[in-house]
Amino acid sequence: MRNIRIISVIVLSLFGFNNALAADPIVTQSTSNSTVTTNGTNKTTVKSPPPSAISPSINSSNSDLCTVGISGAVQTQILGISGGKTVRDLNCERLKLSKTIYDMGMKVAAVSIMCQDERVFNAMEMAGTPCPYFGKIGTEAQASWEAKPELRPENIVEEKRQNDNRRTVEKALGWSALLYLLLL
Repeated sequence: MRNIRIISVIVLSLFGFNNALAADPIVTQSTSNSTVTTNGTNKTTVKSPPPSAISPSINSSNSDLCTVGISGAVQTQILGISGGKTVRDLNCERLKLSKTIYDMGMKVAAVSIMCQDERVFNAMEMAGTPCPYFGKIGTEAQASWEAKPELRPENIVEEKRQNDNRRTVEKALGWSALLYLLLL
């Protein structure tokens, strides 16, 4: 009897599983119609970096040169200009020349080079040791400087300043005209 029960449970369970396996799947159908209409305006903006004029770099790392570098640049929406140059430092050159000549044992010539600076010339005169004048030293040099005052460094420097001022004004007018043309 016990075997019959077990067999019947097995048979029922097999039939029950078959019914579950044989069942029809659920099928759904859906139908839809749609129409999409899009109206729009596209605007494209291209962003690019601005034009740039880059100043040239001027290397002044060599301490034996008596020059200073100057550079600059101007940029507009259309045109860019850059440039650079070196400027001589005359006082630096004077000091190097004087030291070199002094190291060669020519002390009067070294002092003569330094006396080309009006500050040194005036200091030597105030100290009672006038600058050399064409090989003359001491009171002879002092008398010669008094006889020819137009050769004194301050007179020569003043004339050079006037010439430099005239050139500076001319350069400023030229750069102003160029800048005006660039901004048009």
